[in-house]
Amino acid sequence: QVQLVESGGGLGQAGGSLRLSCAASGRTFSSYAMGWFRQAPGKEREFVAALSRGGSFTYYGDSVKGRFTISRDNAKNTVYLQMNGLRAEDTAIYYCAATTSYIDYQNTGVYNYWGQGTQVTVSS
Repeated sequence: QVQLVESGGGLGQAGGSLRLSCAASGRTFSSYAMGWFRQAPGKEREFVAALSRGGSFTYYGDSVKGRFTISRDNAKNTVYLQMNGLRAEDTAIYYCAATTSYIDYQNTGVYNYWGQGTQVTVSS
């Protein structure tokens, strides 16, 4: 079991940076692979990034690869999303999620737990 709380959202400038954090409760954080998803109004929830339990393997959606970086600090029970080179189309609510799965990290259906989300708005 894990409970997730996102933070760090807000207003960013096009070309600028933001860092999102996801704090997890519980003693089993390192047992889960972690993911970030986002959802804009009227659109489906979109895969952003994921990483393995130990943080050695990362995966990114095509729209953010090369701009965003996911990482985790298991000692702090926290996963991060560093967002660089922000674009207006990055505007969305960002959710972190945890999964016991070892595959299909890009699919929302494999995630067992979700945070409440944090709003990111990018001005042009």
